[in-house]
Amino acid sequence: MAEQKKNYYDILGVDKKASADEIKSAYRKLAMKYHPDRNQGNAEAAEKFKEINEAHETLSDQQKRAAYDYELEHPGMGGFGGGFGGFGGAGGFEDISDIFSSFFGGGFGGGTRTAQSAVGEDIQREMTLSFMDAAKGCKKTLTYTRNQPCESCRGTGAKNGTAYSTCSKCQGKGVVQQVQNTMFGRTIRQSVCPDCGGSGRSIKEKCPDCKGRGYERKETTVSMDIPAGVDNGSYMKKRGMGQAAPNGGTPGDLIIVFRVEPHKILVRDKFDLRLDLPISYKIAALGGTVKVPTVDDTFEFNIPEGTQSGTVFTIRGKGIKSARGGTGNLILRVLVEVPTKLSRDQKKEIEKLDKEIELKQCDRMKRYSDSVEALYGEKPFVK
Repeated sequence: MAEQKKNYYDILGVDKKASADEIKSAYRKLAMKYHPDRNQGNAEAAEKFKEINEAHETLSDQQKRAAYDYELEHPGMGGFGGGFGGFGGAGGFEDISDIFSSFFGGGFGGGTRTAQSAVGEDIQREMTLSFMDAAKGCKKTLTYTRNQPCESCRGTGAKNGTAYSTCSKCQGKGVVQQVQNTMFGRTIRQSVCPDCGGSGRSIKEKCPDCKGRGYERKETTVSMDIPAGVDNGSYMKKRGMGQAAPNGGTPGDLIIVFRVEPHKILVRDKFDLRLDLPISYKIAALGGTVKVPTVDDTFEFNIPEGTQSGTVFTIRGKGIKSARGGTGNLILRVLVEVPTKLSRDQKKEIEKLDKEIELKQCDRMKRYSDSVEALYGEKPFVK
């Protein structure tokens, strides 16, 4: 005859459907009452304290509790080690799925779980922004179609969100278990409850608006404040604005990925702006003032006398503002543009000016000329 199992629920004074918190609370009260320090020399209290700890060790562990529940319902189905025995005690039974889960992350037998709300799928949409909108920030709206949680039943699929009961097949856990005795011991496998689809609930009366689906296919419009400084590939997330989840679970998120259009003049480099500024040879030689564009407006920049083509100026704080604080710089590269299609008179004037300019007035040309002459014995520039 199979050994009669101790009823750990009775020992702790809780119902078989008691939650983890209820079991924990009952254990604390009894442990305090029968603790050996408070009952010195009382053998009966010591034995009671031992039983309380044994019951708590089993019922506080989901996987051990599931195996224990099965033992209560199916007496005589002793497995590896000759019986239940308190899990892990000397000579006691240890669920083989515990062993495999320690090596394979729970993939062999799996533990039990209570019904959990599913999470809906995310929706990803692309939004195109102008260069200025991305740099300065803006307000935008986006309209899209999604499975929106039904307002009438709050996504449960049940009329008024209340016309459902606990699933009788899985007792509200959302999963059903299959216990199998093998040569290695006992394995516990679980799968989604076929009756409730994992929700742990059975709908008594379907919601008339969504026909029990828990969602309705609708067009949704969201408004968003896009911060300054977004760039290509950056994104925003609107929580709960994705696809509805089955059984009243948490909706997915809406993910908006930004694509920023290029600017006609400015080039973005993170939060810095780069600009190639063409100037005439006159301004390069004599200096002058040039209007330079930024994100907000233009400003006057003074080109120093004798500026060479390719000279780079950094103007601090004239770049893009970051939503986290701080502003990038404007990197200005000067390009001296030589005029083309000159008239005959213009050419004569340039030749006349060139004859009057000495080589020593052009530092780079002078160094180049001296090097060529020293190495090859020839002058590179012939007037």
